[in-house]
This record gives sequence, structure tokens and C-alpha cells, in this order.
Amino acid sequence: MRPSAVVFDFNGTLSDDEPILCEIFQELFAANGRPLSAQEYYDELAGLSDPEVIRTWLGPEHPAVDAVLEERIRRYQAVVSDGSSVPQERRHAVHYAAERAPVALVSGAARAEIEPVLEATGLAAAFSAVVTADDVERGKPDPEGYLRALELLDCGVRAGDVIAFEDTEAGVAAAKGAGMRVVALAGTVDPSRLRAAEEIVERIDVVLLERLFE
Repeated sequence: MRPSAVVFDFNGTLSDDEPILCEIFQELFAANGRPLSAQEYYDELAGLSDPEVIRTWLGPEHPAVDAVLEERIRRYQAVVSDGSSVPQERRHAVHYAAERAPVALVSGAARAEIEPVLEATGLAAAFSAVVTADDVERGKPDPEGYLRALELLDCGVRAGDVIAFEDTEAGVAAAKGAGMRVVALAGTVDPSRLRAAEEIVERIDVVLLERLFE
């Protein structure tokens, strides 16, 4: 079914940055006395919002939660604000979708991390709505972010007519919880963890979007 709107996750889906995130969190958590392995990151934390990642690993009452989040944002900005983490094929895919339907972004990252990347890649104008960790009380796997995106699109789109692109089971669960159809991008987690999605793909490019808009 041709989608009436398209929603992209950011980290790991639009932006090839999960290894970057993992390394930053490893450094920060080690400095705060709770080392994190890459396996633990991908098994337990990938897909959660930034605040939830920190609270989950350090504990919700840890005194450094806010400081770690601020430093996490600063380090991320230093590495990817030039847009280098977004492959050209995904930029083309976003533009292709935006020429045919409203496009939104729903992410567990902070707006301060996302907006410089969208500007640097020339994608900012393609998105009719951007929902970040700053805009919701409950991050993925809760559907709040996706439901908020539907409200912001404000074009009478039914959730069941929307395709969401995600790369983690938390993200898939959030989009499905909002009633959307999900195309999951393999690579961040084992594909077996993405089985709730309608489809699992190896890449997001114009060829895929052409098929979805047939």
C-alpha cells in the first residue's frame, strides 16, 4: 500500500552513527565507574532515548545523569555535525519520499544533536515534523514520539497508512505501538530482533522508496 506519510528514525537509521554512540557512551560510563561493553550496548541500550540509556546504565538517581547527557551531546556534535554520518543514498531517499508525501523524523536523540546534521546534509527542509527526546516524556519503545509526529503532520494521515523506518526492536515497537507499518534496517541489531516489522531491508535508498510508493 502506497504510504500517505513516511517517518524516519535518526540514530542508526538515517544516520550511520551507532558505533559512534557506542564509543561515546563507553567512554562516559567508564569515567563514571560503570564500564560498558559494545555487546552490552547493542543488547540492552541501542534504540532507547539518550536520557533513558544513561538512566538505565548508571541508575535513575545517579548524580551525574545530567552531566553525562550534556557531555554526550557535546561529543556527538563534535564528530557528526558536518553531516558525514548520513550516506548519500539515504539523503536521496529522504528527498524522494518528501516529493511524494509528508516526511517526519522521530528520534530519542536531543534536538541539538539532530538539527546540525539535517542542516549540513540539506535535509532540514524535507521534514515536515521533527520529534526529539526534548519533545516527549516517554522515549521508545513507548509510541509517544510517533503519535506526536502524527499530530504535527496535521494532514489527516491515518497511522496505518504511514511507513516508519527503524533499526532497533525498541524503535520497531514504538512505531508499531502507534499503529504504523515498519520497515526495519538491518545492521544495528541481529535481524531476528526485528521480526515484528513488516519488512527487513539491508539498505534504505531510492530503489526501496520507489517500490514502496508504487
